[in-house]
Parts: sequence; C-alpha cells; structure tokens
Amino acid sequence: SMIEERTRRLLDVRLARDQADQRLPSVAAGLVRDGELIWSAGRGRVGDRTPDPDTQYRAGSITKTFVAVAVLRLRDAGRLTLSDPIGDYLDAGSAGPMTIGQLLSHSAGLRAETSGPWWERTPGSSLDDLAASSLGPDAARFRPGRRFHYSNVGYGLLGGLVTALHGQPWQDVIAEELLTPLGMSRTTTRPQPPHATGYAVHPHADLLLAEPEHDAGAMAPAGQLWTTLADLAKWGRFLAGDADGLLAADTLAEMREPIVIAELPGQSWAAGYGLGLQLWNVGGVRYYGHTGSMPGFFAILQITDGPGSDTAVAAANSTTGFSWALGLDLLGILASSEPVCPPEWTPADVSSELLALLGTWYWGPVQFTLRLASDTLELRREDGNSRAFRFRRDADGGWTGIDGYQAGEPLVPVRGPDGVATALDVGSFIYTRTPYDPDAPIPGGFDPEGWHAAPGQLS
Repeated sequence: SMIEERTRRLLDVRLARDQADQRLPSVAAGLVRDGELIWSAGRGRVGDRTPDPDTQYRAGSITKTFVAVAVLRLRDAGRLTLSDPIGDYLDAGSAGPMTIGQLLSHSAGLRAETSGPWWERTPGSSLDDLAASSLGPDAARFRPGRRFHYSNVGYGLLGGLVTALHGQPWQDVIAEELLTPLGMSRTTTRPQPPHATGYAVHPHADLLLAEPEHDAGAMAPAGQLWTTLADLAKWGRFLAGDADGLLAADTLAEMREPIVIAELPGQSWAAGYGLGLQLWNVGGVRYYGHTGSMPGFFAILQITDGPGSDTAVAAANSTTGFSWALGLDLLGILASSEPVCPPEWTPADVSSELLALLGTWYWGPVQFTLRLASDTLELRREDGNSRAFRFRRDADGGWTGIDGYQAGEPLVPVRGPDGVATALDVGSFIYTRTPYDPDAPIPGGFDPEGWHAAPGQLS
C-alpha cells in the first residue's frame, strides 16, 4: 500500500468515529497526495454494499467550483472581463450592475436564496422565472463590493452566463470542456447508479426519511452535480495545479487568492473566498476547496496549500452530514504520520549580471539583502523582521513583485555610466549599496553636511 498500515488504521478509525457519532447512513472519504488517491475508506451501507470511490453522492456547492472554472476559461479567452456587469450578457434584473468577479467571490451583496419556496427541495424553473421572482428591486442585500455574502442565486446567474456565451447548457459545457478531458466520467447532473440515496436522520431516534431530489433548473449551477470520491480526487488534482492545459496556472492561482473574508464578530479571520473557491486558514495552515450540502447530502473537497497538495475528499448521505473537522483531522493524521519529503536541492546557473545585483542594499539607513532563490529574487530586511519582498521575471525580462507591499511593482536596477548598478528602484523606493549613497539618485538628495555627530556632542 502507499501508506503505512498504522496510518491507514488511524484514518479508518477517524472516519468510523464520525459515521457512528453523526449517525451517517453511509460515508466515504479519501486522501490524495501528489495527485494520487493514497487512502480511501467507506462506512455504512449504500444498498447492500459499503460505499467505495465509485459510489455517487451529491456534490452540492462543490458544483460552484466547476462553474467558476468555466467562467474563467471565458475570461482567459477574451470573451469577458471580471469587471463586466453581468447585465451586459443576460437579463439579470436588479442584479444587472453586479460584476462577474463580485458574483464569483460572493461579494456582490446579492440575496443568498431565491424568494421561495426553497429551491433545494423543489423543482426548478427557467432563468426568466428566476429573474422575475427573485431579482426584483429587493434582491441586493448589501452594496456590491462591501462584504462577503454567500449567494446561491449569484451562481445561478453565472451558470446562465456560461450558457449564454456558449449557446449550449452550462452542464454540457462543463462535461465537454472539463469532465471529459479530466476523465471524470462519474460526475453528472442527475444520479447514476451506484449512488447513495439522500436521507434525513431523525434527531431523537435511529430512523431515516428520504429527501427529495429534483432538477433545480436555473439554480442548478449552484449545487446540482453528483460525483464520486475518485472523480473528486481528479478535480482536486486539477485545482491544485495539474491543469492539463485546461486553465492557465496563473488563473488557478488567482482562484485561490482571498478576495473577501467571512467575518464573524469576535473571532479570528479563518475563512475567506476567492474566485469560486472557499479558503480556510487554520492555525496558519492554509487550505482551499469547497464544501457542499444539499438535502440528504454533505461533501467536502479540501486541499492543503503546500508541498504535496494533500487533499481530503469526503461525502455522506445525511442532511446533517459529518463533522466539519473530518477533513482537517484526516489531513492532520496524514501530515504527522507520513510527512512530505522536500525535493532535493541542486545548484543552478546564474548570469554574472544577475549575480552582481545580489547582496547587501540599504533603503535609507535600513539594511536589506537581495538573494536569488531558484527563479525568485528576495529582498529581505536584515533586522529580525523577516518580511521579504519577492520578485519574479516578467515577460519582458524585468522583475515584478509577487507579494507583500511591492506586489505588481517593478524592480529596476539603476546603472551608472560604467553599467554597474548603483541603486535598485522598487516602485520609487531607492535602495543603495551604502546608506544614502551620495552617488546614487536619492529622492530629496544628500545633505551636504553628510553623516555627522549630533551638534553639541563634538569634543
């Protein structure tokens, strides 16, 4: 097996605990490392069998991650921008001025749900009906861009956008552009056997009640897909960067950037949202992915933002679902029992021109060190304050900041007549080889008195 027997046992027991404690009719879970499903297990019964990686469950809102990728493929192809109002492309009623980017990140302030009856338990209808019933003057709950407000209705509109621009139903676009190339043959809009039936479990007795399942119509893009652990593992591998040419690496990274935080008064910021991805920060470890819940089902795809991209996938056919900590706990057992081995360090070629830029620089009186780490320049303050500005080569051969205060800003060597760099200009901050070097282009010039002892202290 790919993991040790003891690790497997710890994982099996952790899953068994949730199945028993949460009274789940069935639950299946798996762990992925470097794109491989290295552990999976099932508890409970689906029909007369234990669920396995090929058993279908409702994905719920994990569907939104597919819709987001389809929208971003349109953006990358130049068909739209994230600043465009959704109303430029379809009749979205009072949601018309909200931008595509705001809807993707749940920052549009749009109502969470339809005006009723609850769409998750009743048959759906058309986008026109949705607009007429739910996108009237009261549809905005907050000013667009103000805050995170999760909106299922917003993803109904985004699915409508994919349909409008492709001229074919959103689910056909996703099947053709994503599911088929990724080999996800068991991800569908309606259940295909073998699949679990969704149940509510009675709160006071060990009894089951089947939950209804319908076509959600215009609301389907918010949560209609069914999938399996095996397919979720493939989707996790894609989102973690193994994009098979279906989406640019930069765009995948952009999906994981926090755009809004989920604010809970008095609590530390632990959850946010990017472009179609939920983001979690637990004790300084970051994760991205999505949860899904529909009547009778609960699922999670949770990817560790780090080496190996360790990923938890889990699904259960109970309305109350498994504990939120299940994914974290499974990932924690894996990380502590089977730590990721770092890749080997090897020397690399560096041009003499680049080598000459490295070493000590001063911003005014403050000392920094510029070093090259693989393909990234790091400008780090040398006073125990470990903040570093990092820069990467851009298409023109220059260097552009990738995080922190100088993200997106250029780093430009300022060269003297002999071609030697006397300064670094980083978005107008000047770094010199000695503190306030009088021969470098210092903003505001160099005091003609130069460095001197304070007046009255000369002996």
